[in-house]
Formats: sequence, C-alpha cells, structure tokens
Amino acid sequence: MGVILEDRASESAGLGRIFLSIVFIGSGVLHFAVSDAYMKIMPPQLPQPLLLVQISGIAELLGGIGLLVDSTRRAAAWGLVALLIAVWPANVYMAMAHLNFPGVLGQSWAQWLRVPLQIPMILWAWLYTRSPHPLARHLQ
Repeated sequence: MGVILEDRASESAGLGRIFLSIVFIGSGVLHFAVSDAYMKIMPPQLPQPLLLVQISGIAELLGGIGLLVDSTRRAAAWGLVALLIAVWPANVYMAMAHLNFPGVLGQSWAQWLRVPLQIPMILWAWLYTRSPHPLARHLQ
C-alpha cells in the first residue's frame, strides 16, 4: 500500500512539475512576443525596462526547461523561486498604478490578485528544490 501511495505521489509531483514548466516556458515566450505589455508593468525607477523584460523572459524559459531535466531540476527550481521574488515588485507596481490593460487584467481586482498569487507560485517552485523521497527515486 505504501509503495502505491509513493508511486501516486511521485506521479502527481511529476505532472505538477511538467505543468509548472509549461507555465514558465509559455510566460518566457510571452516576454518576447508581447514585451510592450511586460515593459508597462516595470516600475519606472528601474533602468532599461526592455533589457530587464528580456532577461526575465530568458530566466523563465531556462527555469521552465530546467524543471524538466532531472539533473537541473533543483537548480532551476531555486532560480524560479528567486525570479518570482525578484519580479514581485512589478506586480505590486501594476496593482498600485492600476495600469490600463485590455480584458480582465485591466480590472483593479485582477491586478491586486496577482500580488498574493506570487506566494503559492513561489511555494510551488520551491517544492521542486527538494530531493525526492529515496523510495520515490527507485520507483521512477
């Protein structure tokens, strides 16, 4: 029974890691496809907003890809935790300045919702910084 539970937990963790990876890869691509939108949420005190958007896009792409590779998973997860903390001020700025965006993202409540949503995203990425349970490693 314990082996079955470990196997299901390992499978769920793997699916969660793949989904998180897709989220970051997709977001990284968007940093280049719609960089103007990302530059809009950059706090004005930060220099070279386009460069910062591109750097964070590359970091998201590398982190997302790194999550998929066992040998880089932990480092990628730590990098994504650091990235999520580093970009948090942009989410706060977006909510405080109530920036004009089309659709639901233009709503004040949606912009404020992004601020606390960073916490579960950070925790989700942090889950993959840990070594898998020894039994789970043998099951994979």
